[in-house]
Amino acid sequence: MIGQGYVGLPLSVRAAQAGYRCIGFDHDERRIALLREWISPIEDVSDDQIAAVSAADRYHPTARHEDLAGFDVAVIAVPTPLTAGVPDLSYVESAGRLVGKYLRPGALVILESTSYPGTTRTVLGRVLEEQSGLTAGSDFHLGYSPERIDPGNPHHRLDNTPKLVSGVDEWSLRAAERFYTDLVAEVVTVGRCEEAELAKTIENTFRAVNIGLVNELAEIAHAAGIDFAAAMDAAATKPFGFMAFRPGTGVGGHCVPVDPMFLAWWARQQKTGKPSEMIELADRINRSRPAYVAERVTQLLAEAGRAVAGARILLLGLAYKPGTGDLRESPAREVARLLYASGATVRAADPMVSDLEAVALDGIALVDANEDEAAAADVVVLATAHPAFDYAALVSSAATVLDCCGRLRGLGAQHVVQL
Repeated sequence: MIGQGYVGLPLSVRAAQAGYRCIGFDHDERRIALLREWISPIEDVSDDQIAAVSAADRYHPTARHEDLAGFDVAVIAVPTPLTAGVPDLSYVESAGRLVGKYLRPGALVILESTSYPGTTRTVLGRVLEEQSGLTAGSDFHLGYSPERIDPGNPHHRLDNTPKLVSGVDEWSLRAAERFYTDLVAEVVTVGRCEEAELAKTIENTFRAVNIGLVNELAEIAHAAGIDFAAAMDAAATKPFGFMAFRPGTGVGGHCVPVDPMFLAWWARQQKTGKPSEMIELADRINRSRPAYVAERVTQLLAEAGRAVAGARILLLGLAYKPGTGDLRESPAREVARLLYASGATVRAADPMVSDLEAVALDGIALVDANEDEAAAADVVVLATAHPAFDYAALVSSAATVLDCCGRLRGLGAQHVVQL
């Protein structure tokens, strides 16, 4: 398993539980050191799970290249970031060179990282062939199975979420299908890798576009003096042809802010060169939300006769979603940065985030979410609705609260303002 993060580590543990002897490779030696001490660095895998598979001699975390020798199945789960709007596949290519060095005839290589259609066959396949001297399809099996990990979700886990599986040829498809059948309850086969790659980007583009729509409508409703949350609740009573999405501070995580732009970039590379105007518009709307939140905070301060410069702000939540400490692409961090840049004293409380993880937020203190902090703040901003927050106590202590999550509507407090 190449990569021991939010995707690779749960997959490694599940494979080990299913009876495979799993080598979990990662370049991050600090992460590997934790795993060797049976300490899990992510919420979705417990220390006890790491201990159980390690003690059974089925899971071996390592940063040594030579430990990969002799593999039968290699799964690549590495980051695929956007750099200046262009997909950065350097991690996939690097992993391909590493795997290709130890690739043997008959082995199976699977890519789980999200990317645009054609990546498995034309990018990873090329690197593997160049490095190994073998041919994909005839000498070794090559497949694509997009990750569907939702960090912090206790209901939809790796083992009970349907798994899309594809291959560069029929034999590769069947080899990948056999492997994942051992790990998950339902395997869905997709004929070619290109369709599976497109399916993954469609899934997150659907979310990004709908989130962009409700974010924009919420701003329009606020300007018109209409309770958008009440309107959405009313619309959600329709039992067909509608799915309720909720506005917030923006979009975060590795998937929703990034994957749709892979699809938008790929669309521009086709023969027609036709841009995906819908995706690009949704991206602009969603990325504008942290600035909108900062603007609303500024307005609330102005109504109280305060300037944002010198004001004290308590931000509740830094992670991109409730119940997890995942800071990747978190819009809450951008809200904190914008307010700090405007001269505010920003203090952030997140029970899921440690000081070490938050150190990149220069000038912003990480504090406990308590009544004293809420009382001392000019404005409390609920950015991420973690279940661990004592909302009643925090709201009762605060002077003004901006609820960006719709979590506090039921409290009925006059000093709570909905985003």
